[in-house]
Amino acid sequence: MEHTQCLIIGAGPAGLSAAIYTARAGLATTVVGCEPKIAGDYDIDNYFGFPETISGRELMDRGGRQAERFGACLACQRALALHMTEDGAFVCTTDQGEYLAQAVIIAAGVARVRPGIEGIADYEGKGVSYCVSCDGFFFRNRRVVVVGEGNYAANQALELTNFTPDVSILTQGKPPEMDAGFAAKLAAAGIAVSTAKLTRLAGTPALTGGTLADGTTTAFEGLFVAMGQASALDFARTLGVTTRGAFLEADPEQKTNIPGVFAAGDCVGHFMQISVAVGEGAKAGRAAIAHVRATLENHLPHQDHS
Repeated sequence: MEHTQCLIIGAGPAGLSAAIYTARAGLATTVVGCEPKIAGDYDIDNYFGFPETISGRELMDRGGRQAERFGACLACQRALALHMTEDGAFVCTTDQGEYLAQAVIIAAGVARVRPGIEGIADYEGKGVSYCVSCDGFFFRNRRVVVVGEGNYAANQALELTNFTPDVSILTQGKPPEMDAGFAAKLAAAGIAVSTAKLTRLAGTPALTGGTLADGTTTAFEGLFVAMGQASALDFARTLGVTTRGAFLEADPEQKTNIPGVFAAGDCVGHFMQISVAVGEGAKAGRAAIAHVRATLENHLPHQDHS
């Protein structure tokens, strides 16, 4: 497990802006995330200080190099899970390893992947869940299904084996995208992966199963949604961060209700512009600096001046 003082999830404008501030202040800073959507061939005409058009790719490249110049480590890894330790630190599991941090800035954007299953909203809280850490306990020794195609779904399925041995994955018609390491772990745990597509849920008053695209039915009591990559909302659910619909709640200093956890950028649901994300990232970075420094001071040995 690697140690860092400030872990930033998301390598977009908010995440890189936060990293510039925390690294420049001397904090060991790690940014976990690969190229965000904006890092493509998008023309940006309204960013302050650039009278000429600049592409999203070039702007993000400049931001990344600036963060690295101050000592930030940029790790092209996908965050899969985020948990709080008993002493108030945080452990982030990625597709390549684990990080232990004193502060976390969530700047992972907004999740837009939906499973497209008829009636899914009717069963939220009645068998449908988006958080294994939150709800896995309620499905002890029951049959559960994870919908998702990538490493995030694989990690969620493996976590569920702590509660039940009867776990399977449906990729919703997509080809499986788990890497070899996760595929081997799934096989060793006896977790079957199917490309079948679940189209409808059933059960009264709670979930008892569903119908597949070919018309066949399958029985299960728990459905965990883990489509695409883990999102800011997924991390918020695990940590107990207050949310507002699909967005994370953060105060004017970008603090969430969980000490040591900050949120910035599109995931907080404000005016979704690069300039706003950069500003929120700076504020989150400043708040994280204060938190880490306070944490260090609280752990210094007290001197006896008597």
